[in-house]
Amino acid sequence: MYVERVLSGMRPTGALHLGHYHGVLQNWVKLQHEYPCLFFVADWHALTTDYDNPQNIEKNTWDMIIDWLAAGVDPNQATLFIQSKVPEHAELHLLLSMMTPLGWLERVPTYKDQQEKLDNKDLSTYGFLGYPLLMSADILIYRADKVPVGEDQIPHVEFTRELARRFNHMYGREPGFEDKAKEAVKKLGSKKSRLYEELRKRFQQEGDREAIEQAHALLDEVQHLAVADRERLFGYLEGGGKMILAEPGYLLTEASKMPGLDGQKMSKSYNNTITLRETAESVSKKVRAMPTDPARVRRNDPGEPEKCPVWQLHQVYSDEGCKEWVQQGCRSAGIGCLDCKQPVIDGILREQAPMRERAQRYMEDPALVKNIVADGCEKARELARETMRDVREAMGLEYH
Repeated sequence: MYVERVLSGMRPTGALHLGHYHGVLQNWVKLQHEYPCLFFVADWHALTTDYDNPQNIEKNTWDMIIDWLAAGVDPNQATLFIQSKVPEHAELHLLLSMMTPLGWLERVPTYKDQQEKLDNKDLSTYGFLGYPLLMSADILIYRADKVPVGEDQIPHVEFTRELARRFNHMYGREPGFEDKAKEAVKKLGSKKSRLYEELRKRFQQEGDREAIEQAHALLDEVQHLAVADRERLFGYLEGGGKMILAEPGYLLTEASKMPGLDGQKMSKSYNNTITLRETAESVSKKVRAMPTDPARVRRNDPGEPEKCPVWQLHQVYSDEGCKEWVQQGCRSAGIGCLDCKQPVIDGILREQAPMRERAQRYMEDPALVKNIVADGCEKARELARETMRDVREAMGLEYH
């Protein structure tokens, strides 16, 4: 069944930095006001590469959730939960593994990439090979139709769509499906059923993707349909059987423009980060120690902003007037490098101030965070149980 729902998760790798804020969390905060959102801690995913070092997962999980709340993710607007607290993810992963071709997993681009990047680890494990499948289970179990991803993760969503299609094709064949679907079409009323048939024909004969989107919108408008009829109509549209697992779409998120302290992308592996809740003293010290244009050896040597990592941070934190002042002052040696760094320090501290403030109450009362997560896990489980009921029934595992 097609539902407007956003799903996104993060591995618990410790305190989040400003790159995470600009690349992911700002987007989450925006999305939570537009759609029902589920945001989860992907703790099982952390084990696919760190299976030999699980000691920090729990601490990293609570730290990361506080960072989410500090960034403005609102538990009254979004559902926050921990993956391993919803065991249905694992059950769906297991059942999908029964019908997923091995070649599909080996073809996922990040499988080879990660193996090459993390060549210091033994990643010849079943868990690592199967992590795209676990990711698909995470999405499919909530019938989420919107997954915010960067460009490099689009193949994961495509993989999930193929998997849902294969599953629906194999298991969505209920006895007398076509007759039941035709009966359901009649329930749309004469005008809507004519339009539905027209769109169905356009999609099946001409492969018109727009027709299927219009048909989805048409079905979403109809309030009086029973759940089973609605699923039959979605399946009948595409020429398959009953639609048990929904094919997700992706929301393309812009790559984070957040540069690190050395001019490279901000990343923990480059050791060039500022964390969301870092102290003012530490932020000031780190920015003051940043490298600048190598041509400015002495205070009165002119420089070129384009060759300086500090200038990249001005692009994020400074207004046009300040940028003008930097361009002029640097090229004429009218300002020193420490003068140039001060507005960046001020900009970062301004951005962090509300985050520190929001985090404070959760730091003082950890039970608040635990309650938010317990509540989120319960809501997520309700949705997951619903999907699993249909999946078990389709696979002949619902013993009456």
